Amino acid sequence: MKYTSFDLIQKAIAEGTSVVEIVNYFLSKIEEHKDLNAFLEVFKSSALEQAQKIDEKIKNKTAGRLAGMVIGIKDNLAYKNHKVSASSKILDGFESIYTATAIQRLLDEDAIIIGRLNCDEFAMGSSNENSAYGNVLNPINKDYVPGGSSGGSAVAVAAGLCTASLGSDTGGSIRQPASFTGIVGYKPTYGTISRYGLLAYASSFDQIGPFATNVKDVALLTDVMSGKDDFDSTVAQIENHNISIIPIKKPLKIAYIKDSLENEGLDVEIKSKIEKFIDNLKSEGHIVEPVEFSYLNQMVPTYYVLTTAEASSNLARYTGVHYGRLAKNVVGVEDTYKKSRSEGFGTEVKRRIMLGTFVLSHGYYDAYYTKAQKVRRIIQNATNDILKSYDAILLPTTPSTAFKINGVKDPISMYLQDIFTVQANLAGNPAISLPIGQHSNGLPFGVQLIGKHFEESTLLSISDYLLNK
Repeated sequence: MKYTSFDLIQKAIAEGTSVVEIVNYFLSKIEEHKDLNAFLEVFKSSALEQAQKIDEKIKNKTAGRLAGMVIGIKDNLAYKNHKVSASSKILDGFESIYTATAIQRLLDEDAIIIGRLNCDEFAMGSSNENSAYGNVLNPINKDYVPGGSSGGSAVAVAAGLCTASLGSDTGGSIRQPASFTGIVGYKPTYGTISRYGLLAYASSFDQIGPFATNVKDVALLTDVMSGKDDFDSTVAQIENHNISIIPIKKPLKIAYIKDSLENEGLDVEIKSKIEKFIDNLKSEGHIVEPVEFSYLNQMVPTYYVLTTAEASSNLARYTGVHYGRLAKNVVGVEDTYKKSRSEGFGTEVKRRIMLGTFVLSHGYYDAYYTKAQKVRRIIQNATNDILKSYDAILLPTTPSTAFKINGVKDPISMYLQDIFTVQANLAGNPAISLPIGQHSNGLPFGVQLIGKHFEESTLLSISDYLLNK
């Protein structure tokens, strides 16, 4: 396929292809596959305008590190003078007046932003069925979901509609759709990339990260976007993370969580493939050992108590007065708030706001929210204790391959789709999903690696080695 990696783009430019031609290629591909509903809006005019400027820079040898890379962005990232809605009716028609730090850093290195990508409303979902603008379809089989919440971002890369894309990962929202669509999805360490310009869901969990077909592009994009930012007080005060792929020259020491492979919800084919993957690593001289991690069943409840509490707080601003669409025919403040929020938010967002409001309410705060914070600390400590002795932790990305659209109707069953991904968000560690196999049903699936805080280069180097060995 054309232009599916930055190496291929650079090769084409070196051989005389213009960036404008590359952008036009992707514009035609997006139109050809518009039935996938990955793009909510294509930024045709601004993308072509940017491409023309980059062609001039290439001629003058002043182009940036990402010159010619075409990137789609999840519809919860602000891009000045372009719409952003978090795939919600409550922000229908809203146009951003500033650009997210992560996107600005890509633009500064001459990347091209080609459009905004569909997602679960306010990034709340594991299937991309919660968007106010319709389901995103899995390009491998259109009867199946692409995963969520960054489903549009995953599909855009998997279907070749852009070279790379940005998503946000609160509990697996990059890694799960990457697994379901057979690509690479990376959640950096919390605080590596500024969240300034990311529409908040759960502020202590949300992290921007890239999708690509290969680890090299993921590392490059993460390096460009990372670093301290005066607009985000939660970002790590590191000027330059220097994220790159380093050759692996010694045997790896990897832990795998025994409980995850023995989990009754894990698909037998995925289990078998991961066991073979582990056996292959051992046969090549690497140390791969089972470790105890007894909190698997506590992670999803802990995650949903804390994230819904933060969502309840973060989304309180969308009242129709302060932010968001104002309902018609309203009388008084209470009526305005009720109708604007009831009409603007979808079912899943309302469910999480109500749950979060409940766990923060008087009489329940200590029983749920405070206790969940304590469990979060235990999970973080246990994760870091494992990583004191190992280079990375290995576990499945998802318990199954993609499921059929409308195939999971129960909210609890949907929440359990996150069982293997929420650990990295609760603990703040970097984590990646790598495509390692195809199920007998024809759908792909991934394996997940969790690394040490802020050791992005180590985790990405291991990932690149494992994917290309």
